[in-house]
Amino acid sequence: MDTLRFVEPVTDAQLADWQHVHNVIVPPAAMSLDEVRGRAGRYHLEVAYLGDVLVGCTTVRPPTDENASATVIARVLPEYRRRGFGERLYGRGLGRAKALRASVIETVVLGCNAEGLRFAQAQGFVEVERYVLPGDSTPWIDLRLA
Repeated sequence: MDTLRFVEPVTDAQLADWQHVHNVIVPPAAMSLDEVRGRAGRYHLEVAYLGDVLVGCTTVRPPTDENASATVIARVLPEYRRRGFGERLYGRGLGRAKALRASVIETVVLGCNAEGLRFAQAQGFVEVERYVLPGDSTPWIDLRLA
């Protein structure tokens, strides 16, 4: 299997790589670099490279005092899917969530991302809610690890 290199983004270039993957996969929720910087302060982000080539990113939203669930999101650029990278990214995110002592693991998928939904379901996630954000028409799907 190809060697993936994982980086916690701290430089503007690394944050821009995370932003690029996020914005390609979830265009309705596209973020500016400043928004990504803010997210990096709240969540655990990683960027994955195949050598020096950007292939994907992850987000782990940690559990809080009010909510013992963590959200694990793995994103792989379309041209790198079906090569096992998603499973490796998801596995790293899941490991991080467990290290943070999350008692429930959740994820969220953009409704038009059929491949992402199939991937989440193959990992054992089940749908718990569908909703549309104000001003948008694309549904979001919240899932929980069974």
